[in-house]
Amino acid sequence: MNTIMVYDIETVPDVLQGRRLLKLETGSDLEVAEALVERRLTQTQGASSFLPHHLQQIVAISVVVATADWVKVWSLGDLDSDESEVITRFFEGIQRYTPNLVSWNGTGFDLPVLHYRSLLHGVMASRYWETGEQDVGFKWNNYLGRYHHRHTDLMEVLAGYQSRAYAPMDEIALMLNLPGKMGMHGSEVWEKYQARDLQNIRNYCETDVLNTYLIYLRFQYIRGFMDENRIKYEKERLKIYLLSTEKPHLLAFLKEWEAGELYE
Repeated sequence: MNTIMVYDIETVPDVLQGRRLLKLETGSDLEVAEALVERRLTQTQGASSFLPHHLQQIVAISVVVATADWVKVWSLGDLDSDESEVITRFFEGIQRYTPNLVSWNGTGFDLPVLHYRSLLHGVMASRYWETGEQDVGFKWNNYLGRYHHRHTDLMEVLAGYQSRAYAPMDEIALMLNLPGKMGMHGSEVWEKYQARDLQNIRNYCETDVLNTYLIYLRFQYIRGFMDENRIKYEKERLKIYLLSTEKPHLLAFLKEWEAGELYE
């Protein structure tokens, strides 16, 4: 079994770059963020307030890693880790294990943000950027190719790469009787970050990657890569792991997950 790494990032407005861009020497972080949003609304003629990728600061990266021997979910770094350290740990995992990456909208959001932020911090990631120059095996199957399997963006694949068919992860999770969003929503991350509540942001991100991992297992089943026995095995060992953590947010996810299974 190839190592699987499901990942998700949480971001907030990059206030430092915002101050430089807008030439704002005074004002609170909140005021700078609001100015960035106002600028975005002007640029898009009111169509979107969502900041562009290069103005997003990463505050959490959570992963589910599944190997032949174990499965685990956690957030990279600790509460005191800065953005550079968290991003470095993400790419170090790829450098060391060459996992198959799995995401929901990773191609459209998470990876471009990671690209810009690693450029900002000077994070080297030669394995990730490999496209065949050093390892010929990466020429036709690498992390950067949209249709390659070293990175599976479930949102894109399930939509047949048609943007009009994209669906929110939360709604697909609920469709499959999975817990979906728990504790908070992505729109609340900035507010939680302002309140220095990084722990709840990390907890929320971890439940997101758990949903994505379980959707991925179903995807592997419909494409014939896992049979019913294998799916049962993967689910059972994840349940055992979640129970062993004794972490309230993971136990809550497990409870909701098992309750949803009654409707399958």
